[in-house]
Amino acid sequence: MNSTIYQPFKNFDFKYKNCFLSGDTFSTPITEIGILPEWLLGVANFSGEEQIKLLDESIRSYNSLKVPCNTEVLTHFIEPLEEKIHDAFLKGYEGVSKLDEVDLFRWIGKMMYSLIYVEMHAAVRQQQLSADGVNMSQGLMHKFGNLHTMIQGIYTDVVFEDFTPWSIVVVPLEQHDTAFSFRDEINTMTFSLKLKDFGIIACLQDNGTNKKYHHELLDQIGNTALSPQQFEELCARFFYSAYLFNRLPEYAILPVEGSIYIDAMPLRGTLNKALFDHWQHKTYAQVLQDFWKPWDHTLFEIIKDPTNPISYFNPSSLPATT
Repeated sequence: MNSTIYQPFKNFDFKYKNCFLSGDTFSTPITEIGILPEWLLGVANFSGEEQIKLLDESIRSYNSLKVPCNTEVLTHFIEPLEEKIHDAFLKGYEGVSKLDEVDLFRWIGKMMYSLIYVEMHAAVRQQQLSADGVNMSQGLMHKFGNLHTMIQGIYTDVVFEDFTPWSIVVVPLEQHDTAFSFRDEINTMTFSLKLKDFGIIACLQDNGTNKKYHHELLDQIGNTALSPQQFEELCARFFYSAYLFNRLPEYAILPVEGSIYIDAMPLRGTLNKALFDHWQHKTYAQVLQDFWKPWDHTLFEIIKDPTNPISYFNPSSLPATT
């Protein structure tokens, strides 16, 4: 095992030849693993033939979404993490709420980065027909690269220096038989999942700012079990605020004697403006309508009062307009 940091975005290493997580750090053989682990498909009562639409508009089954993984990394690092998450999921909210946030971050980050890997593989293949290179925002690739470095903590020592790069919220749900589903927004690295009696919301690269942004509502919720509508509303708020978050987090990354030390640069930098763009109720209502599709709330109904969209929470917990 070498001591350098594997950075796949430097040479677009998405060709299914090296481990998606560790590159060529280990010399043992490569296998392929599903983006959704077998245990999760089992707990969710999924066959694996369920489908998902990728960014290139292709439709793929969950079973077909795989990434290359070194067998040593899989056996000694990924499988123990999966076992820990699996055990917690079986216990529902009681188990998931007791997980270390760093374990949830690594597990969610691994899932989201695996999707990014599949998307990048498709993008690289498409661009092989031309000399233009991969047409993707440099800022976005920078975020993806940072996420990948951070989740290398699955197999090596990664130290966050007096900060956490994520906002993670775990809440109880009223219904104890909630069907499994998840959402992800790759551009903002936002993720939500619900199953059984718990829901998870995560922003993977915001240095905790979205959780602070919604602290009044989270304090109001406390340990109260949420209705299905309330959980989806909470998700909508986080997904929208993650879109409003207008900083590209920068990190000082330093490998030292087998460990990777990561320090966060100040988010405010030299920009003389708030960390979040102005909250627009009309735009938020459009996001909320999408999350509330199962209940057929129309946009007109949600935004009937332009200054006060309907809410299943106390309306005063909505961000104020200025």
